Amino acid sequence: MPTTFTIERSNLRNTRWAESERLPLGDGAVRFHVDSFALTSNNVTYAAFGETMNYWGFFPTGSASTGCIPVWGFADVIESHCEGIEVGERFYGYWPIADEAVLLPVNLKRGSFVDGAPHRRELHALYNQYTRCSADPAYAAAQEAQQALLRPLFITSFVIDDFLADNGFFGARRVILSSASSKTAYGTAFCLSQRRGTDEGVEVIGLTSPGNLDFTHGLGCYDQVLRYADVATLPAATPVVYVDFSGDATLRATIHSHWSDELRYSCAVGGTHWDALGSGKGLAGPRPVQFFAPAQIKKRMGDWGPGGLQQRLAEAWRAFMVPVGDAQNPWLRVVRGRGRAAVEAAYAALLAGRSRPSDGHMLSI
Repeated sequence: MPTTFTIERSNLRNTRWAESERLPLGDGAVRFHVDSFALTSNNVTYAAFGETMNYWGFFPTGSASTGCIPVWGFADVIESHCEGIEVGERFYGYWPIADEAVLLPVNLKRGSFVDGAPHRRELHALYNQYTRCSADPAYAAAQEAQQALLRPLFITSFVIDDFLADNGFFGARRVILSSASSKTAYGTAFCLSQRRGTDEGVEVIGLTSPGNLDFTHGLGCYDQVLRYADVATLPAATPVVYVDFSGDATLRATIHSHWSDELRYSCAVGGTHWDALGSGKGLAGPRPVQFFAPAQIKKRMGDWGPGGLQQRLAEAWRAFMVPVGDAQNPWLRVVRGRGRAAVEAAYAALLAGRSRPSDGHMLSI
């Protein structure tokens, strides 16, 4: 029987494996075996914002009290009632933490399709597209882990950097990033650091926990790295932009209070500190604005065209892969696990903030 890793929406620590009956495929449907997937702090953000940003809507569990976190990874076709998709083909995309998934491909092209399931039609198209590995020029079997672990996060990093630059950094020349050791944060810091020495250069400051201080320092993409407790030692008279990957309400209030009107923009991105989330009401300075990458992607596709956006993103990705895969000091260490216990352990470690920032969990059920 197909099994799915489900989470209690009101208490993310409570998980269980749910079994379901394998139903016959309908016309046009395809059954996939989910082979391997990445699990990172980004997935904790999906859970933390599951209600407000509808991440629970992608793979419904059939219960309003539980949810299934989407993950990026690879799956193989094991049964197909869709012309143009054959058994044995491998696809990259957005999957449930489950051993199987049934999709309804539409807009089928040589290299991709869109899941046309009715419940996904109102969800953003960026997450509904699946790429055929055999037709993807960027695909390399030996780099599947790096693709699943970092590519979706790096797209967000690239777009945050572009959004800030597109808005002239809102008049600031100092950008502060929380959860600085997280992969999306250091991807953003890397992109920002590539502007050093140009008219768009900004100072990039990372905030992190004491245990992750050395790792974050060692990345070299931050101009300064501080413990969370030391953020108020920075000068309050210098205009800043805050990019919040942690979601920590107390930290957010401290930053808003310290800079007040000199905080030129407060960009809410993630919820790695999921148990410290809180309202953004009543804060000094500007109202926090939830960042939504697809909106900036849509703008840039209009500005540059799809090809222009892809070219810029590909160039940035290639540059990012140099330090990520550095032989002497790699930013990423792939940690593989198989089976239910491995999935449970990796999820629990990420939820508790116990996973080493250099680790990237690549899992199979």
